[in-house]
Amino acid sequence: MEDIIKIYENKIGISFQWTHSYSPITQIIFRDIGFHLTEEEIEIFLDKTIDSKTQKRCAECKLGENCKSLLLQTPSNKVSLAVSLIELAQIEELLRGTLFQLRLNNYLNEICKN
Repeated sequence: MEDIIKIYENKIGISFQWTHSYSPITQIIFRDIGFHLTEEEIEIFLDKTIDSKTQKRCAECKLGENCKSLLLQTPSNKVSLAVSLIELAQIEELLRGTLFQLRLNNYLNEICKN
C-alpha cells in the first residue's frame, strides 16, 4: 500500500492514485470492480448516479433498499451495474468525496506554487 496515495474511502470502496504515476487517472474500487477515471469521467459517473435515483424500483420487492434493481450507467457506454439503493448512495458518496478531495488537492497545490 506504500505505492498509492489514498484520496477517499468509505464503506463501499476506495479511490487512490499511484505514487509513481504522473497521470491524472484516479483508481476507484468498489465491490470487486475497478475503474480508471479522469476527473471529468468521475463527474460524469456522479451525474449518472443522480440519474439512477429517478428509476422506478420493484413495487413488491421483499428486499427493500437491498434490492439490486437499479441500473447504474458508468462512464463507459458498454458497462452498466445493477445496484441497490444503499449501494447507489455509497457510490455517490465515494465519487463526491473523491472529487472534493481531488479539487482541494489541486487548489492547495496551486496556492503552494505561488
